[in-house]
Amino acid sequence: MPTSLKTPVHLYVVGVASLLWNAGGAFDYFMTQTKNEEYMANFTAEQLDLFYSLPSWVVACWALAVWGGVLGALLLLLKRKVAAPVFLLSFVSMMATTIHNFGFSDAADILGPTGLAFSAVIWLWALGLVVYSRKMAAKGVLR
Repeated sequence: MPTSLKTPVHLYVVGVASLLWNAGGAFDYFMTQTKNEEYMANFTAEQLDLFYSLPSWVVACWALAVWGGVLGALLLLLKRKVAAPVFLLSFVSMMATTIHNFGFSDAADILGPTGLAFSAVIWLWALGLVVYSRKMAAKGVLR
């Protein structure tokens, strides 16, 4: 008879933190795409031009990144091993948007060092979720 593996408390801590973090990204995406006046008033005209001129494929990758992160977090909390590939898809999609924004547009100048630093934090967080979910799947915590 198979033994059941006890769920480590850190899975719930990481899962909830991940859900909150990714929900923030999803909120930002939603507010930007719906051009919510109150929310977008926090940005400069240059930043708004940057956000509103993104190519469709970048917006699609951005959507996959943020909503994939939300889905991955929910799957992690439900202890589903499919969380790992969902987090990987989210990470790769986020990489595509970041490479476009900082490599092929003037986002670095418009967003400045703070924007670059925040993007680095997003990268590290997303990569950490990929690694963490793969380890939890390999240990049998995720089914």
